[in-house]
Amino acid sequence: MLLEGLLVDLVPYGDAFKKLEHRWNNSEAVFWASVGDRRVVSRASIERWQQESAERAEQGPRHSVWFGIRTKDGTPIGDMALNWVLPHHRLGMLGAMIGEPDYWGGGYGTDALLLIVDYAFDWLDFHKLWLGTMASNVRAQRNVEKAGFKLEARRRQEMYADGEWVDHLLYGLLREEWPGREAMVARLGLKTRKEG
Repeated sequence: MLLEGLLVDLVPYGDAFKKLEHRWNNSEAVFWASVGDRRVVSRASIERWQQESAERAEQGPRHSVWFGIRTKDGTPIGDMALNWVLPHHRLGMLGAMIGEPDYWGGGYGTDALLLIVDYAFDWLDFHKLWLGTMASNVRAQRNVEKAGFKLEARRRQEMYADGEWVDHLLYGLLREEWPGREAMVARLGLKTRKEG
């Protein structure tokens, strides 16, 4: 499956992304994506996780949908996923990481977010999406709020990041609040690199 955006495409998470996991999991990107975790992960650990993930996929239905985020020129820059999918409730949690810092703040994450939200609501018929981030991740908060997510809960001092306790913020978006990807692209003024 390919979801085509203006700046990025969401594509199957394949070898091009797996090759970058070691670097991404040992970088500043994972600190923000994992809500404050600073990792030192070996290549052997990454390979073991990849093998275990492949084995789980062979065993039957998964409760997640995982995409790679690829720029229009084909550069893998991160991942985007629907996790903890509860089909009966039509509910899923979003997870994302732009692993390449050179692409932070350029609209790439916003484009990817709009794609997966549209996919969840219009293709998968979800009722609600949710996600969590730490209070110190102002960039993620701005990103999800401009996409229409509402702050639903503040769980006080739940995350330990860089030597201090920080609040965990939970955001949600209902299907009826989603005007559609095209309307959001227009509202946010998102443009291709050629147009920008």
